[in-house]
Amino acid sequence: MRPSAFLALAAALAAASCSNGGDGHDASGVFETTEVTVSARGAGEIMRLDAEEGQTLSAGQTVGQIDTVQLSLKRAELEASLQAADSRRYNVARQVAALRSEIATAERERRRFEALVAQKAANAKQLDDINARLDALRAQLKAQQETLEKGNSGAGAQARAIEAQIAQVEDRMAKCAIVCPTGGTVLAKYAERGELAAEGRSLFTVGDISRMRLRAYVTAPLLTRIKIGQKVKVYADDGESGSREYGGVVEWISDKAEFTPKTIQTRDERANLVYAIKVAVKNDGYIKRGMYGEVDF
Repeated sequence: MRPSAFLALAAALAAASCSNGGDGHDASGVFETTEVTVSARGAGEIMRLDAEEGQTLSAGQTVGQIDTVQLSLKRAELEASLQAADSRRYNVARQVAALRSEIATAERERRRFEALVAQKAANAKQLDDINARLDALRAQLKAQQETLEKGNSGAGAQARAIEAQIAQVEDRMAKCAIVCPTGGTVLAKYAERGELAAEGRSLFTVGDISRMRLRAYVTAPLLTRIKIGQKVKVYADDGESGSREYGGVVEWISDKAEFTPKTIQTRDERANLVYAIKVAVKNDGYIKRGMYGEVDF
């Protein structure tokens, strides 16, 4: 059980133990908020981290930067390799232009000799030699085109592989920016500028304290009086002044009963089952995390 949940349960049971002569509230607990721990997505020296405890951040706000010098150098190296791969691509049409011209000349010569042979003015063997030469030229053209296209295909595959590596490096560079994923207040800070960050290292925790939740526990008989969306009265501890009253809404009710902790209850009380609930409360600035509160249904 989390410490905050344990405190809420202890407070609820303490209130229940005083039900015969206490303040008459239906349940007690502690206020908590949804916390998000922002972790480093890149590795390297923290060059900047502009998140301070108590500072309010907006969702998507960039608050820091991890060193990207080595990644920049790697990208430059890959870009040079990409240029080299592109330079190995062949212009197929230009490479086979001379051979095509030779074939065109041979075809014109064949047509001329076909006319001469038809007029009995040339030897048929000469025409056969021209046809054989044309067949050889066409075979040579086909082989050269296949060789050039195969070379281009290999260069293209190499270029695509390098482009994928560049995209990976750029993704790693983008992840070196420290970005707050959600709006809220910085609750704790775990790193400073100049320290080394590893992927997954916690940098700071942020939470939306403008909307608090009172986590309390109620007994099974009381559960029948509660439903999701129900408006309730919440009382926050106000020190010697007593308590402050707030409007709250029940936003979650556990579907599982829990036994009371045997470390703080008598044998009879250990047999009781309680259900956890969460009541949403709009914070006016006076409600703090971990502060005790009560609720009436």
